[in-house]
Amino acid sequence: MNNGNATEADGPQRVIKKYPNRRLYDTITSSYITLSEVKQLVMKREPFEVRDVKTGEDITRSILLQIILEAEASGSPMFTAPVLESLIRFYGHAMQGFLGGYLEKNIQTLIDVQTRFAEHSKGFTPEMWSQFSALQPPVLQAMLGGNLEQSKTLLTQMQERMQKQTDQLLGAFGIKSSNL
Repeated sequence: MNNGNATEADGPQRVIKKYPNRRLYDTITSSYITLSEVKQLVMKREPFEVRDVKTGEDITRSILLQIILEAEASGSPMFTAPVLESLIRFYGHAMQGFLGGYLEKNIQTLIDVQTRFAEHSKGFTPEMWSQFSALQPPVLQAMLGGNLEQSKTLLTQMQERMQKQTDQLLGAFGIKSSNL
């Protein structure tokens, strides 16, 4: 999970080694750890990377996906089947690269809104929370309004780029999209 922000002053990069027997070994604590403990590292925002012992390959993403899979399988899942189906359809699609950045920006915006809300709600009394819960949809809409507009703009730009690429492709074959 190396985000590129670690410096030498932060200490050594935490490396977790994955062995063929599926065990994870934390080189900082010199002990075997579980996926649950890796999840705790994520929750604490501790930088780490997971390396396959045999190949030396960085398999951090694979481990993070396993954590998500476990979370989705237990409790209440975050993703519905139609959302997961849509994500699968984006693999290999021309918009695959765009979707990752789009999701990342929107999740970061949601985190920023959550952080601002937590800062502003520190002094809420029980009565204020009752009033807030009654106004929740409009308040959340107002808080996310800028993000929704940004998302709309990004999607419009994406559609325009796709249209331009389609026109160029069809033009190479002597076909105008207006003739379709």
